[in-house]
Amino acid sequence: MLERRFHLEIRTPQKLIYEGDVSSVKAPGELGSFEILPGHIPFLTILETGEIRVRETDTPQSLAISGGVFEVLRTGVTVLSDTAEWAHEIDVERAETALQRAQEHLASGDSGMNRERAEAALVRAKNRVNVANSS
Repeated sequence: MLERRFHLEIRTPQKLIYEGDVSSVKAPGELGSFEILPGHIPFLTILETGEIRVRETDTPQSLAISGGVFEVLRTGVTVLSDTAEWAHEIDVERAETALQRAQEHLASGDSGMNRERAEAALVRAKNRVNVANSS
């Protein structure tokens, strides 16, 4: 049986993270997680901070991302993310330190704190720890 595949590119403002043919990709959409398979209809959506799972073979690879845009065209899929980091590249100790720092910062109740930025930092740190530990 011929396996159907599609072209996938994952980019950040700094570099091309991934380019290749895959059998599926899962992503954290603004309205919930979704999966793209070969032959999917074209669409465009906003990505939330979360995990992208790329399946080239039987074993998926995971990336921690922090938002972006996901576009499906007949010619392939493009992910433009603010940041993207492969699970095996995440420094777990550093990610856990960032998580603890974000939790402490929010718990401090500092009146000069930008609460929205602090909460976003907490979500990103939790995501990096979760993605690193799930692979």
